[in-house]
Amino acid sequence: MSTTVSLIIVAAILVFIVIFQVAKTSEYISVLKGEDQTRKQNNRINGWLLLGFMIFGFIAVWLCNKALYKTTLLHQGSASVEGVKQDQMMMITIAITFVVFVITQFLLFFFAWKYQETEGRQAFYFAHSTKLEIIWTTIPAITLLILVVFGLRFWFTITSDAPKGALVVEITGKQFGWIMRYPGKDNTFGKTYFRVISDEKSNPLGQIWEDNAELKLKADPANFDDVVTTQTMYVVKGRPVKLIINSRDVIHDVGLNHFRMKMDAVPGIPTTLWFTPQYTTKEMKERTGNPDFVYEISCDQMCGNGHYSMKGIIEVVDQADFTLWMAQQKPNYYAAFPEKDPSAKPAVDTTTKAVAVLKK
Repeated sequence: MSTTVSLIIVAAILVFIVIFQVAKTSEYISVLKGEDQTRKQNNRINGWLLLGFMIFGFIAVWLCNKALYKTTLLHQGSASVEGVKQDQMMMITIAITFVVFVITQFLLFFFAWKYQETEGRQAFYFAHSTKLEIIWTTIPAITLLILVVFGLRFWFTITSDAPKGALVVEITGKQFGWIMRYPGKDNTFGKTYFRVISDEKSNPLGQIWEDNAELKLKADPANFDDVVTTQTMYVVKGRPVKLIINSRDVIHDVGLNHFRMKMDAVPGIPTTLWFTPQYTTKEMKERTGNPDFVYEISCDQMCGNGHYSMKGIIEVVDQADFTLWMAQQKPNYYAAFPEKDPSAKPAVDTTTKAVAVLKK
């Protein structure tokens, strides 16, 4: 056992002995002074202590908010147009709960001080008040109903059909990473099937490129130009982006904290959401003063031992940069079948070339 651990154990024992001795001393004093007098004295001390604790607590809450608010994402503002409304709803909720918190905590501690036991005062008891019950049930119920309605409106907005011309990206979670797919020039995703998924064959999504009589699958030509990337998603500033969300194994959750969005990734059940980025990654680096800033994709659902490392990145760029980036990407079909890549250079037959030189 280390010296530090031994000292901690000894200190804990000493603290226990001190508390025990103080309790016993208080008990002896109570006997000497009389139970009533001791109880009244303790009530008076506890009342002032509670009043002091209330004041200290309010000051601590204020100082913590002042010191830590700038470290939160609320200070940065929403990186999506739709998320602005989410922030507004969040601030309204915080304001309402803060007012309720201050009132209830003030009354709790103030009453403990104000109505402590004193000579000539008797407690007043009442068993029921219909009027009071209606008030404290109706007001919170109406308030919560309004907040729920605003929340549902936001939810139905981001899960409804995306605006015309939106960029569509498929994102698939797997233990422990993200796979993104973009439709090619045909603007159509090819069909996939889970039984043909193979990382070794560069087919992490199970795209159907060939006929398979055993599985009764027919090749889908729409797959031939689909672009597949891992971990990093490129989207366009000011252009709505619709995410089609899947999972390859267990339940994951696409968390887009900077955009104020999240959605479960459920195996076999695609989910969707859409949002409109309003700042490029470069602009957010300037806004935050952080040259290393990145938009993160987190997994907000515990999904296994490597859950903590399941992090992706979103690069928000201008339309021109996105068009250039897409032009540089090759369809995943060519990764699986490199021999069919028209841009691949044919192998040079060095033996034939050498013979031809000797003949000359």
